[in-house]
Order: sequence, then C-alpha cells, then structure tokens
Amino acid sequence: MSEHNPGLRPWRDIERRTSRQIMVGNVPVGGDAPIAVQTMTNTLTSDVKATVDQIRRCEDAGVDIIRVSCPDVESTAGLKQIVRAAQVPIVADIHFHYKRALEAADAGAACLRINPGNIGSAERVNEVVAAAKANGCSIRIGVNAGSLEKDLLEKYGEPCPEALIESALDHIKLLQDRDFHEFKVAVKASDVFLAVAAYMGLADAVDCPLHLGITEAGGLIGGTVKSALGIGNLLWAGIGDTVRVSLSAEPEEEVRVAYEILKSLGLRTRGVRVVSCPSCARQGFDVIRTVQTLEDRLSHIKTPLSLSVLGCVVNGPGEARETDIGVTGGGKGKHMVYLSGVTDHHVEDGDMVDHIVKLVEAKAAEIEAGVSEAA
Repeated sequence: MSEHNPGLRPWRDIERRTSRQIMVGNVPVGGDAPIAVQTMTNTLTSDVKATVDQIRRCEDAGVDIIRVSCPDVESTAGLKQIVRAAQVPIVADIHFHYKRALEAADAGAACLRINPGNIGSAERVNEVVAAAKANGCSIRIGVNAGSLEKDLLEKYGEPCPEALIESALDHIKLLQDRDFHEFKVAVKASDVFLAVAAYMGLADAVDCPLHLGITEAGGLIGGTVKSALGIGNLLWAGIGDTVRVSLSAEPEEEVRVAYEILKSLGLRTRGVRVVSCPSCARQGFDVIRTVQTLEDRLSHIKTPLSLSVLGCVVNGPGEARETDIGVTGGGKGKHMVYLSGVTDHHVEDGDMVDHIVKLVEAKAAEIEAGVSEAA
C-alpha cells in the first residue's frame, strides 16, 4: 500500500523524454526501459580477482551496468575473464588508444566508452566502429567539461553548455556518418548548473539515450548532494536513461545513492524505503542509532517495501499509515507497531530492532511469494 500509483496524483507525474532504445548487453537503455543504474570499478582491471570481487558487491547493491577502465593491454587482456564472471553488462572505458577499443570489443565488452574524435584518424574511427558492429557493442560518447577539445575552448573561451553540446554533436556525427546508431551520450561537468544546462540543450537536439552524471562530484556527503541536485533536476524534467553517481567513495555506495535518487522520484523501486524522523527530545527511543542499525541489517532485502521509524506519536501514526510497516515511540519502553498502516501490537524497547527485522523479512517473503504466484 505504500508504493502509491503516481498516476493517481498528477502532481507526482514525470513525463520522460522520448528517446530511441539501444541495448547494452542484455540491458535495454532508452525508450520505455527502466532508468539503468551504473557505476565504475576503481581496481586495476588487470587484477581480475579484485575487479570481479568489487563487481560482485555492486551487483548485490543492484547495479545494472558496470564500467571498467582499460588504459593498457594488461587491462584488456583481463577483460575477457571479467566479462565472463560478471552478471551484468561491462562497459570498457577507453581514452585515446583505439587499439584498446578493438581489444575490448573482441573481449566481450557490451559497450565502449569512447569519444570517436579523440582516437585519431578517420581510419581508426572506421576500425573501432567496425569492431563494435562485429561484436554487437554499443558506444557511449562521454563529453566532459574537464577535457573539451582545444578548438572548442578557443571558440567559446571556457567550458559552457554550448561547447559541451557542440562536442557531443561532433562525436555523434562521426558515428552516424558510418551508419552506427547504437550509442548513448553524456555531457558531464562538475558544475551542477553547467551540466544541467548542457543536458537540457542536448535533450532537445538529439533522440539518442542520455547517460546522466555530475562528474567529480566529491565525497560521499558532498557528492551525494551535488548529484541529487543535478541528476534529480534532470530526471524530474524527464531527461535521462542511465545514471552514474560519481563519488569519491566505493562504487557500491554510488549504486545505493543512485537508487535513493530514483526512489525519491518514484522512478525505480528496490529494497526498503525508510521514512524516519530526525529525532528530538520527544523521542521514545534512539531514532538515529536505530535507523542506522536497521538500514544495515536490512540491506540484503531487494523487494520494494516501506518502513517508517518515528520517535514519538506526533507524526508517527500519520507516517505509519503510508508504509508497509511502522514503529512509533511510546512511553515506558513500549512502542507501537503498525502493519499495513493499521495499529497492530506493542514491542518492548530491547526487542524492537530484532522484531522489526523479522517483520520486514516476512513481508518481503510474502510479497515475493505473491509475485511468483501471479507469474
């Protein structure tokens, strides 16, 4: 009952931009496909075990697509094993060295992240496009305000939305001239205003899928805020088909933050959505520590459901009516538990966390069983 249908509330509707659809491995991107969550490994790609271990953690967090850097031949040599071990499509990140793109395509990469104009002659572009076609690879054009072409910086004087858009259109033309259309595009910047303006301008100019990101956003807290503002602004406007939250943090944290942004806008649902108060002197239990513990202990739940954790009875009952499971702080160490929005029973303070975990796990199992029966 907690996941309300946005269609019943027009003020919550988001009309997504219409884009054509491409495939990144077995993941559809664009069109009416769910917005895909991406991240990037930070291990040496040549260290296959470390890279696969990190990919596993990201898969557990719900990632849809993972990018790995391929700066040298040792990286592309390990890529074949990584692709075989991964359960999600792998994007090979290529800069300048066109041979790495050829090797990555042959190694089974589902997508090549490359700027066609940065890899040299027309013949080299031809070779990369031919390799992508032969291996069923898509391509992501990745324009970045920090690495714009020299002629565009001279033309515009500084990175600006017009420069990012022109760079993207130049790279797109190189692919379209070679009858290659399986591509998506990003125009990233670390400045939120610059990135949002560039994406909005590009969204009006092309029909290809767009990959969203605020690049070099910062650490876990600062980068989350910047990403939520920039990516959230674009998603709210209906723009965006894949998302990568760039943080100076482990990649699985990027995945979790991306899902929180998407869940806040009703665009993806995964795991437990926690509604909790900031706590105050009215609280009947330690809300902050309780929420931290519950989030940690419920991180394995993938089924979408909602949990409200409120310290007192002022807003607690109202929030509990809107969630699958709720708990409201009471007096003398006894707290009220709500199931499907209805008051159900009390729980003692010392038993509360274990009790809530069991209720959530049982509810998730019930939902999954219902889905299986319906299928």
